[in-house]
Amino acid sequence: MHKLTRRDFARLLTVAGTGVCLNMLGSAARAASGARPRVVVIGAGFGGATCANFLRSYGPQLDVTVVEPKKQYITCPFSNTVIGGINDMSYITYDYAQLQARRGCKLVQDTVTAIDANARVVRLKGGGTLAYDRLVVAPGIEFQWDKIAGHSLAASAGIPHAWIAGEQTQILIKQLQGMPDGGVVIVAAPRKPFRAPPAILERASLIAYYLSVNKPKSKVLVLDPNDAEPKLAQFLKAWGEMYPGMIERISGPAAQVTRLDAAARTVYGPNGESYKGAVINLVPPQTAAAIAATAGLTDKSGWCPVNPASFESTLQKSVYVIGDSCIAGDMLKSACSANVQAKACAAAIISSLNGAKMHEQALTTAFYSLAGPKFAISEVQTYRAVNGRLMSVAGGVSETSAAKRIRLKEAEYAAGWYKSITAEMLAL
Repeated sequence: MHKLTRRDFARLLTVAGTGVCLNMLGSAARAASGARPRVVVIGAGFGGATCANFLRSYGPQLDVTVVEPKKQYITCPFSNTVIGGINDMSYITYDYAQLQARRGCKLVQDTVTAIDANARVVRLKGGGTLAYDRLVVAPGIEFQWDKIAGHSLAASAGIPHAWIAGEQTQILIKQLQGMPDGGVVIVAAPRKPFRAPPAILERASLIAYYLSVNKPKSKVLVLDPNDAEPKLAQFLKAWGEMYPGMIERISGPAAQVTRLDAAARTVYGPNGESYKGAVINLVPPQTAAAIAATAGLTDKSGWCPVNPASFESTLQKSVYVIGDSCIAGDMLKSACSANVQAKACAAAIISSLNGAKMHEQALTTAFYSLAGPKFAISEVQTYRAVNGRLMSVAGGVSETSAAKRIRLKEAEYAAGWYKSITAEMLAL
């Protein structure tokens, strides 16, 4: 892998999330001519809503319908700042009005219950159906409650995951506010693959920030069974400087939670290791959302295999899967990944409807993780399809030794990135 220079890093930050779109604009008119092709998009998160937005941007005459059961979208990105007391819920809460008003996408507030790929029809919980020429499936994740003994959807009301923002975010906030000073907060990650692995370290950091201000005798215990994240060294350094002695991280097999005793507020490892917390933020193992499985879009891994150049399903023709549900090689499951996949997918659909060959694309992601309100760590990765798999071909993480003014700048860039990516999602 090529290591980025500082100049490379700055250049990629500038083009991240935009470069995949530019070479397809010339084909929009061809796609828009003649009959109005129908594209249905399932899910209006960072993948689905962004794809719908760019489909209409590339092909203004496309008939684009988005199916989404929620009236508002509460973003997982920056939800950790709400948990840490830096922002409030309004900062991460959006509606879909502009996506319809500005881009002309049709919004159907309903839930898809079935996909008939042969008839090219989706069926809705409300009883209706939608026909499509191309279908984009961006339904997100499903929790595997049965992978942790004693855990369940009901138990999550007291042992929150907060890995889907909204009600769960508020539960975790209230528990942090109500715990005694001197208590232990456990932040427990599942094994990969799961949504936004670096956000575990960010969450631990911003919980520690809240505790340092409000309950300074308290501790944070991170249980992370995965290999070290690229930004781990930067986080460990930040913890030592900003929250000395407050955060402990346990890694490896002993950190994998296999059992929960919700009443005793205790989690257990595979060999009987036990960890007790005043607050337990337990993130369950994950798989693609249920609709992807029932539609025959998942393989034995529980995730959706796709053509890495177009994100078309390898199992169902004319169906595209983007965001957390798809198998994207080296690319992490994250909002930024969903964003660039959405743009690439929109370009691929335009090419397909035109009967044109899809050009090879490089997909670039820029990730920001906050360790405090004035301290962020960035990572840029560039991916190409190699032998049928998305592989990282260049990338880098901001330097561990970066000065405080650099970390402050990166925190400012993180806020700008968040506003930009939500604007692209919702046509703001």
